[in-house]
Amino acid sequence: MSDTAPAHRRPRAALAMSPDAAASVLRPEVLAALDTVCARGPHPVITDFGAPAARAALADAEVLITGWGCPPVHAGVLADAPALRAVVHTAGSVRAHVTDACWDRGIEVSSAAAANALPVAEYTVAMILLSGKRVLERARDLRTARVREAAVPSGVGNYGRTVGILSASLIGRRVIELLRPYDLRVLLHDPYVSGAEAAALGVRPVSLAALFTESDVVSVHTPLLPATTGLVSGELLASMRPDGVLVNTSRGAVVDQDALVGVLRRGHIRAVLDVTDPEPLPPEHPLWECDNVLVTPHLAGSQGNELRRLADLAVGEVARWAAGDGFAHRVRRERLAFLA
Repeated sequence: MSDTAPAHRRPRAALAMSPDAAASVLRPEVLAALDTVCARGPHPVITDFGAPAARAALADAEVLITGWGCPPVHAGVLADAPALRAVVHTAGSVRAHVTDACWDRGIEVSSAAAANALPVAEYTVAMILLSGKRVLERARDLRTARVREAAVPSGVGNYGRTVGILSASLIGRRVIELLRPYDLRVLLHDPYVSGAEAAALGVRPVSLAALFTESDVVSVHTPLLPATTGLVSGELLASMRPDGVLVNTSRGAVVDQDALVGVLRRGHIRAVLDVTDPEPLPPEHPLWECDNVLVTPHLAGSQGNELRRLADLAVGEVARWAAGDGFAHRVRRERLAFLA
């Protein structure tokens, strides 16, 4: 018997995510597109699997379409969903809601992480290029002085600069791809990437230490795992080139934030942080007092009209699964330890 939905009909579907996610992602045009590939039924979006309406929606659901804020799909939930065979996530990581019980039952899982990687990569490339021209600092100085700078600061420009990518994750790979048109040298540290694969990516593999000592900009893309917590240590930060730039769009805890504050206070490097630990930073945090750091409110990922890209990917995945073609963006259990 096939483990995919029959191709001759639309699979029965239920939706589960937070109210905010539903309002942002499930626009009328998205719901209309979903209705062409699956049968949603009359049930509301599930926010609590214990509610009677949730049990009714799960009773015959073959595919569960999830989003940010979806509660964990544990064994008790699966008991209420005897026909469930697939989860399609309209966001990135599935770790918070796809439980061991799902994997044990053989439920297929898809994620829109690839679609969410693009805006993060776009943000990263923008910040790399802006930092090379010192745009943010020079704009601040112009606003303060109201006169043009007397001389261009030394070291300004992007020609021939070296960019270090920490981890060839989905986002790291998209950053590498988007940097190709520019006159930059790109280094990579990722212990799971072979020399041949690095060559195919067009990057030079280096050690973690060399990534920090040889790069003008280091961009962090490693997932937060027990082994990567505090990976970007004070020693690595201190080893960066004078006026080097650290860009972090991964997770705040990957960087030793206390050590980063110390290095920034000495004026040794600059930083662009879209993520911090905690989020948001408390009002009295010393990072707010550092003029050489730009802190943005975790905005690199999909927002606004970029959410439609996630929804479109999810609709396409449901269509593929319903046709018996399998997922193009399948999440595999054995890869979870390496994913964000």
